[in-house]
Amino acid sequence: MHDASHPAVGGGYFDRLDADWAALCADPALRQAVTDWVTDGQLTDELAAVTDSWPGALTPEQLLAALRPAADGVTDALTDAVLRVLLERAAGRDRSAVLAGRVIVQAMLPAVLRITRGQVRMTGGRTRDAVGHVTVAALYEVARSGRIHLRPGRPAANLALDTLRRVLAELAAEQEPAGEDLGSAERIADPAPGPYEIARARTVRAAAAAAGIHAGPADDAASAPARLELLELLLDAVADGALSTADAQALAWHHITAGLPDSEAAARAGTTAGAWQRRRSRALARLTASLQPEAAA
Repeated sequence: MHDASHPAVGGGYFDRLDADWAALCADPALRQAVTDWVTDGQLTDELAAVTDSWPGALTPEQLLAALRPAADGVTDALTDAVLRVLLERAAGRDRSAVLAGRVIVQAMLPAVLRITRGQVRMTGGRTRDAVGHVTVAALYEVARSGRIHLRPGRPAANLALDTLRRVLAELAAEQEPAGEDLGSAERIADPAPGPYEIARARTVRAAAAAAGIHAGPADDAASAPARLELLELLLDAVADGALSTADAQALAWHHITAGLPDSEAAARAGTTAGAWQRRRSRALARLTASLQPEAAA
């Protein structure tokens, strides 16, 4: 799971965003802007209760924590209120608006990563950095549009949904008309798995085995691509906390290759077939919800 407070080591696009954020947090201009946003947004008492500090000395890092519902003491209501203040600020045309937009981007990076992963899987051929760049640009434009903070409902969910719409439109535009020729050329290529596909399959299967998730037979070439996609989805969901390992195993047993009969799966788990079916149904619902942009907010 992405952790903006601990930038990853490396030269990828998201690593550079984290490094840029770390440098920006030390900028006096941002620190002064944070003070202005909190004071003008009349959120002084709420943020003081969460951060245990006087809002006049609130740091950008503490503001980011207030935009993350998982942080201690942070409620959804407070997150929504702070985000609306920032969205209203980001709609301006001055330096403060640019900074507000940048804070919103950093706060929404978990949602950006989920959208990016989904589009990399669906489109194929594009790197995570390439799709991530498109997604961040779309998010920034939506954040500064001046429309989101006026809508009812949770602003983060609205942000993620509008961002996804822009990303889909942008990626679709890249396919026409030149993209169609490129797609035709790709279909001419040898369909046999190459070194990358083989290495990817081994890596995913090893990760599934390490996590205790059924990976299916290694020599089932016909269903291998779909099985790998499912395994990656399950591994991501477990890593993000959307599914437990047991729930991921339940889905893997049922959907990988021919599937394990519910009666046999229930016997292995020491429960009844009916209870097992209900558990698997709930796990599938949670997995589906985790893939929606609203759940990423």
